[in-house]
Amino acid sequence: MKKTLILGASSNPDRYAYIAAKDLTKYQHEIVPVGIKKGEVFGKEIITDKSPIEAVDTLTLYIGPKNQPEWYDYILQIAPKRIIFNPGTENQELAQLAQQNNIETLEACTLVMLATGQY
Repeated sequence: MKKTLILGASSNPDRYAYIAAKDLTKYQHEIVPVGIKKGEVFGKEIITDKSPIEAVDTLTLYIGPKNQPEWYDYILQIAPKRIIFNPGTENQELAQLAQQNNIETLEACTLVMLATGQY
């Protein structure tokens, strides 16, 4: 299964990041929730600092483009195999940086990918 960092993780059940955590867990993917507010999702503490995380397959993005630049170095340091830009998170600048660092980028929806077996 794919170790997935959820950037913009939330313990609010109304947020898509929370729903993604639920579905990723349901499909038995290991989740690493990272966000700005402390909390817990599905037995995992939300990491609120930029701690290095090893062996991340997928980073699924749930923060808007205007808040992403402060995370660029962190994302590149983690070096996931791919980044999923969920609807509303699309950012050409970050996509180009990722691609220059051999990170695959997708403009897609994690929830749809999971539901259709494309994850």
